[in-house]
Amino acid sequence: MKFISRSRPKIGLALSSGAALGIAHIGVIKAFKEAEIPIDVIAGTSMGAIIGACFAKEGQIKEAEAEALRTDWRRFTRLLDPNINYLKKGLIYGKRIENLLRSLIGDIEFKDLKIPFAAIATDINTGKEIVIRDGPVIAAVRASIAIPGIFVPVIIKGNCLVDGGTTNPVPADVLTHMGAKIIIAVNVLHDPRKRKVFKSSADNKVSEPPNIFNTLIQSIYIMENTIVRLKAPEANIIIEPDVSHLESFEFYRGKEAIEAGYRAAMKSIPQISKYILQ
Repeated sequence: MKFISRSRPKIGLALSSGAALGIAHIGVIKAFKEAEIPIDVIAGTSMGAIIGACFAKEGQIKEAEAEALRTDWRRFTRLLDPNINYLKKGLIYGKRIENLLRSLIGDIEFKDLKIPFAAIATDINTGKEIVIRDGPVIAAVRASIAIPGIFVPVIIKGNCLVDGGTTNPVPADVLTHMGAKIIIAVNVLHDPRKRKVFKSSADNKVSEPPNIFNTLIQSIYIMENTIVRLKAPEANIIIEPDVSHLESFEFYRGKEAIEAGYRAAMKSIPQISKYILQ
């Protein structure tokens, strides 16, 4: 199905945060490519910023998909680079992840992207949402994924930036300012009650508490889920892939996440088509 009419409304795609769960965004984009659903502008937060930038570069998602499919546990752990000189600022320095992003995106600036794109970060001093639409793409994406306490923050234009999910986990409203008339939001941040990190025994005896990463990520999910509900994202269509069976750092289960995104997106195609043809 092709939508080539000059009067076609501009379509925006918002991709949520969600760590490994956000790999589902790849499946959503794959479904859109197959159905020839056009995407004119993109906004992404955290993992959504990574996938969004990869897609915005040339309007393709194959390289990001290939990387997700070949990532196993060993390959993932090699991306982590704790640096003793930065441990007071964050557990992970992030240089290796920057190198991975460079291999996928290249050293390009926002103006060089085929599809207009915005990455969402948060100013740690003011608590304000920062929408980045110019300058080096990798720096913006690296700021957007800087989970507080895990990644070292990123300094851009004098602002100290961390994960955009702390202020805008599903940046649908940003697309309105980018001129989108039809907004599709992809949200992988399900109700945190679906992913219990602490399970007490039937007799309420003391059980082993969750590890520090699960505790931190679950806390972030609770916060982000609350923000999503309070802000009521300005989206015409919300796609929510069922990735509740996956854990935040299970990047080695990319195939499952991609398939979940693909299935959810394919179900939305008829609804999206009706919006476009109105």
